[in-house]
Amino acid sequence: MFEKVVAAPADPILGLTEEFKKDARAEKINLGVGIYKNEQGATPVLATVKKAEQAILETETSKSYLTIEGTAEYGLAVQKLLFGANSEIVTSSRAKTAQAPGGTGALRVAAEFIKRHLGSAKIWISNPTWANHKGVFTAAGVEIAEYTYYNAETKNKDFSAMLADLEQASAGDIILLHGCCHNPTGIDPTADEWKQLAKLAADKKLIPLFDFAYQGFAKGVEEDAAGLRAFAEVNSEILVASSFSKNFGLYNERVGAFTLVAANNEVAQTAFSQVKGIIRSIYSNPPAHGSAVVTHILNDVALRQEWEQEVKEMRDRIQEMRTLFVETLKAEGVTHDFSFIEAQNGMFSFSGLSKEQVARLKDEFAIYIVGSGRISVAGMTKENMGRYVKVSLRYFNCGLE
Repeated sequence: MFEKVVAAPADPILGLTEEFKKDARAEKINLGVGIYKNEQGATPVLATVKKAEQAILETETSKSYLTIEGTAEYGLAVQKLLFGANSEIVTSSRAKTAQAPGGTGALRVAAEFIKRHLGSAKIWISNPTWANHKGVFTAAGVEIAEYTYYNAETKNKDFSAMLADLEQASAGDIILLHGCCHNPTGIDPTADEWKQLAKLAADKKLIPLFDFAYQGFAKGVEEDAAGLRAFAEVNSEILVASSFSKNFGLYNERVGAFTLVAANNEVAQTAFSQVKGIIRSIYSNPPAHGSAVVTHILNDVALRQEWEQEVKEMRDRIQEMRTLFVETLKAEGVTHDFSFIEAQNGMFSFSGLSKEQVARLKDEFAIYIVGSGRISVAGMTKENMGRYVKVSLRYFNCGLE
């Protein structure tokens, strides 16, 4: 029977990494997958993670199962990071958090919850968005609608079009929002725009779902939660899928969280009982190590400070690469204004390259970029910058515009 199964297409992001690993060309450059790289092109283990792991190794007494939702200490640490330590949401226990296998696992739990318990609600997803968003919600059977986000001509978000599209949403529909460092554009709403979006959601009785994968990579750990917290001020129901892959460097530990906020503790507790039922049927209960590392760091004052400094160093290096990117373009004689690249947040930037141009970069020049044209700025180094810019400008007539 298995011979009747047709091959699935390669994943647009992870499949690219598999190709890159098999490529024997010495000059190859991977600007595809969203993984932080240091100047040496490595993805280091954070010093705070090493310290936390050592402490856990010395004090751990059991390898028994965790509960379905994971530890209460982890859940509380996640909530404080999202909403603030003194947030009314936290102190009144209106939020319930379940550990999930990465941000993708948290999104799938959200998708199952929406499909099973929120009736015929649609989910509104930005155009463009992360390549896996549609796959996750389609797999759960959730109907998808799109809202405009990016204007290719202005190289900026199209906020008026975004609002106009979301005005078409019906009460009970879900809006999927990127908490910060919009993937793939790197363009986030302003403080005033977050407030407008929060009011629109409240007025139309829409349910916000925040995909929060890059907290700390835009402006700072606290600053990057401003959009979510603006929504929390005027919306009593919120869903959050958060990930610690990037800001803790715990990519292969798959540490994420699904958080549900309701109008009061009783409603939250009841709704969360269904979340636990979903988890039980998918992965039963979560792994312990990664969440223990995150909990240890966030609950230790000295380690928390050191961790925030490590996040700042990663953020600053990415910003340095953005600036170097623009400066290298100028040095090559490009007169077009690329300052918008410096204004973007997080790991990614839109290149404007077509799928054909992206394929040529890979096939002819060993430069790997996602088919959408998304560039991982975090994969750039001083060593590979010049070659990437020169190849792109020479063969694609300033296609980076």
